[in-house]
Amino acid sequence: MTGSVRDILVIGGGINGAGVARDAAGRGLSVVLCDQGDFAGATSSASTKLIHGGLRYLEYGKFRLVAQALSERERLLDIAPHIAWPLRLVMPHVPGLRARWKIRLGLWLYDHLGMRMTLPRSASVRFDGASRPSGLRPDITRGFAYSDAWVDDARLVIFNLMSAQQHGAEILPRTRLVGAARTDGHWLCTLENVHNGAQRQVRTRAIVNAAGPWVAQVERLLNPATTPHGQPVGVQLVRGSHIVVPRLFEGEHAYILQNDDRRIVFMIPYQQRFTLIGTTDVPQADMHQPAQVSQDEQQYLLRAVNRYLERPIDAGDIVWRYAGVRALFDDGASDPSALTRDYTLALDATAGLPAVSVYGGKITTYRCLAEAVVDRLAPWLQRRARRARWTAGEALPGARFARAGRAGEVLRLQQKYPRLDAAFLAQLFDRHGTRSYNILREAQLPHELGRDFGGGLCQREVDYLVVQEWAGAADDVLWRRTKCGLHMSPHQRQEFADWFARCAARTHWP
Repeated sequence: MTGSVRDILVIGGGINGAGVARDAAGRGLSVVLCDQGDFAGATSSASTKLIHGGLRYLEYGKFRLVAQALSERERLLDIAPHIAWPLRLVMPHVPGLRARWKIRLGLWLYDHLGMRMTLPRSASVRFDGASRPSGLRPDITRGFAYSDAWVDDARLVIFNLMSAQQHGAEILPRTRLVGAARTDGHWLCTLENVHNGAQRQVRTRAIVNAAGPWVAQVERLLNPATTPHGQPVGVQLVRGSHIVVPRLFEGEHAYILQNDDRRIVFMIPYQQRFTLIGTTDVPQADMHQPAQVSQDEQQYLLRAVNRYLERPIDAGDIVWRYAGVRALFDDGASDPSALTRDYTLALDATAGLPAVSVYGGKITTYRCLAEAVVDRLAPWLQRRARRARWTAGEALPGARFARAGRAGEVLRLQQKYPRLDAAFLAQLFDRHGTRSYNILREAQLPHELGRDFGGGLCQREVDYLVVQEWAGAADDVLWRRTKCGLHMSPHQRQEFADWFARCAARTHWP
């Protein structure tokens, strides 16, 4: 059964696809979104977790991109204060790299390019004496500090999808596009469940290809007669890798470290007990296998941070590794680091049936990208829309509280559940915001939360993640919906995976 004709089919459940689905559904358009795997299962859960303008992009003259990203940084702090918050970055200065005057000029531009700046402005800092931040070599005595923000990238995707669903979108995980043809005045698309092979057809007026690293494969499926074999002209796959180690320094600031290849590497406080280090920019040949951190990348990151650390680290300190691949528009730069992070939209409206393919983009500017995609489709869908642009002013699910009131909201949650562990409740709020109440409901005692899997994960949250957030495998829970896997022992992770598999086999969840 093909059913009624939908307005938009979105292929890809990363941040770009999720943002497009939310924007379009909120304008009153009928939307279906599918992803062949878990949502945020690739690139959008493998970022450096920063909402930032991109200080280094100023060196490449990308002033418009930086200005847009800085403005979006403020908007995201407004609409997602439960999973995003300000972060102070400290750049130690070492001789022989960028001159101090050049850094000062760049930071002045960074402070003033955005339309609105509520965060503290940049400043020079000294590390000598008692005020020196822990972890750096004693001979590094001066540097600079400026403001950006941090975000839980995978949670940002989920909340955008939840919002899209609340506005009427149909959300289909683990469902891939296997066929598409323009016929009888609409797209006729065949979707297939990756687990059981069940197929369904969807008729739609427009398609958005937001498949990220798989954008080329989807484009070939949409246009088999015109798309050349292999990667489309103008696309490069670039891998960014990260490592996580036990916490290297005290304080809530992050470090931005200059490297001798003129790239930068971040050291970011992560999950209370750890430090996140990233990222690299290396070519990825294809997506036949999941992205993995190479030995060369691992050594690159270790060398970059050891140049600054008082106590060097090695591979034995690494507790987790992850890598993501971005499909970037090839603007002719020979260095992957110099490729533009701005997005490019490719529109094909053959026979009056549009398909938009999305290349590139930054997590910071996903909302602008989504607006641009839906606007690009306006000539075909405008009469069906009931609303104009809207996403800049409406908070994401779980975020309906004032940004200044975050601490007060956490305290209110702890007061409502005084017999539950306060640290557990604070971590739950970091993942769900005010939707924490939807998980806890009437529970007042620890045993009422069900099985304790360790690492801050309880059965009641898992049930919620499966029923409300499309989690379909143990890794969806441990490494994307939460980061509890990082706080668990290998034995605890395996026990949870076995339990999850048993429950899924018994159809424990609706």
